[in-house]
Amino acid sequence: MSDQINPLLTEQLDALLYEETNLVANLANASALLKQTLTDINWAGFYLYQPASDDLILGPFQGNVACVHIENGHGVCGTALATQETQLVPDVHAFAGHIACDSASNSEIVVPLTLADGTKLGVLDIDSPIKGRFTTDDQAVLEEFARVLLKHIDKA
Repeated sequence: MSDQINPLLTEQLDALLYEETNLVANLANASALLKQTLTDINWAGFYLYQPASDDLILGPFQGNVACVHIENGHGVCGTALATQETQLVPDVHAFAGHIACDSASNSEIVVPLTLADGTKLGVLDIDSPIKGRFTTDDQAVLEEFARVLLKHIDKA
């Protein structure tokens, strides 16, 4: 089984984003930090909510090429957006409606990103080739990671 995600990851993110408020720069560095520090993952990045079309569009990421548009409520990312709840999926092949952007992915965790004023920003998406890679402890760390990220974005 893979190592759990280190809770110090959020402190690293906070330091990395110190006094930076640019959305693209912060998302790019956050995805790079995740890809460099997490074990057994093959994709880490963001999908950004597009209110006009009510869907997600690919944002900054680290990994193989990815799906560009994801409909609200579809796949793991769209489900996280629609429900505003983290989706912890030990086996993506058992998730009804899973969108297979990378056939090597077997597990996934998606954390919704919502600004303090309630505006939906999008989702944080992390994939792994290992089934059951993510735990509920990992979920807690990544939800805190998202809160720290949003704190920096909300300052913009």
